[in-house]
Amino acid sequence: MRILHTMLRVGDLSRSIDFYTNVMGMKLIRRTDRPEHKYTLAFVGYDDESRGAVLELTHNHGVDKYDLGDGYGHIAVEVDDAAAPCAVVPA
Repeated sequence: MRILHTMLRVGDLSRSIDFYTNVMGMKLIRRTDRPEHKYTLAFVGYDDESRGAVLELTHNHGVDKYDLGDGYGHIAVEVDDAAAPCAVVPA
């Protein structure tokens, strides 16, 4: 089991990429534009996704800001068998 990425919603994708790459020293790993779904993704990190966790910056078109706490999206975790961890969660 390992963490793949943490998703954060951002209001200004260019400014966010600039911050994480030029201030925090991360690399832009990839960018995916999905105009038909009205969002753009940018993955940034210190290393390749196969070697470490990264950040997924999600820009929803038409949204230029989020209130404090509203930008968090999810943490993606890789597991060998997705059903196994779910089976041990108490009801």
